[in-house]
Amino acid sequence: MKKMDNKTLRIIIFDDNANVRESIAMLLSTTDNMILAASYDSCKNLIADIESVKPDIVLMDIDMPQMTGIDAVKLLRTKFASLPVLMLTGFEDDDKVFASLCAGANGYVLKNANMQYLIQYIDEVYHGGAPMTPVIARKVLNQFTKLQPTQQPNENYNLSIREKEVLQLLTKGKSYKMIGNEMHISYETVHSHIRKIYQKLQVNSVGEAVSKTISKNILKTLL
Repeated sequence: MKKMDNKTLRIIIFDDNANVRESIAMLLSTTDNMILAASYDSCKNLIADIESVKPDIVLMDIDMPQMTGIDAVKLLRTKFASLPVLMLTGFEDDDKVFASLCAGANGYVLKNANMQYLIQYIDEVYHGGAPMTPVIARKVLNQFTKLQPTQQPNENYNLSIREKEVLQLLTKGKSYKMIGNEMHISYETVHSHIRKIYQKLQVNSVGEAVSKTISKNILKTLL
């Protein structure tokens, strides 16, 4: 496992399936720079739990009793606007996954996927990515494209040609790894480009970047 800015990421889990929580706990115990800070079987004390644990990443089950993961994300966003949330789902229910992303989740991972993907996705979400399948990415993009442009495309954000190329791939729902493969650059270089894009667009997530890109026609000459 590669180092992530030499920071130990504190992970918190909300999932009513004890086997899932135990599997993730075991995986994190063998992973450098990640620790399981806490795990809960419901979101009944969600805000208090987050305030107490102060996690860097939230892993959130979509289907839970008392409060669904979708409602939990909505509640989280009222208090913790930028806290990364990665949804956990047992099967790819497009509507529920899409609803959780619209509610403010940063990405999702299937519980039956290779658990090593979870480590990759945690890393990606922590660095501002939004891991999701192309089908879900297209739904998200279609939602964003309903926005009416509010600015002419000549507004100057000082994006380099390379940064525009990265941003174009982000708007197509590409993951960091896919962007790196298509542009023949390293995963770390993709991170670097996206950090600069966020700074120039004054945004904090892929969703905000894509929304601003489309609503302001930033890539009109490329898309």
